Amino acid sequence: MTLGTNTLRKCEQGAEVTNISPFGFWLLANEKEYFVNYKDYPVFENAAIKQIAEVESDAEGNLHWPSLDADIELEALENPEAYPLTYQEN
Repeated sequence: MTLGTNTLRKCEQGAEVTNISPFGFWLLANEKEYFVNYKDYPVFENAAIKQIAEVESDAEGNLHWPSLDADIELEALENPEAYPLTYQEN
């Protein structure tokens, strides 16, 4: 495992958290970078840096944070409009 100067932790399956800010964090997966906003994913807002950095991914691109019991599908980061995060009554 080779870490760059800005890389917090590289996951062997191909996902890594590259930066953390007060508003969210940047995630590199499948050679694309995504911003995960705490407003959209509040489970990460009060998490420790170590917990955020310990991301796992599977072959389909599903992301999992074991210590937070949190999951994000890569498809939801690529196409957030198709995955509304709020409940809407019909």
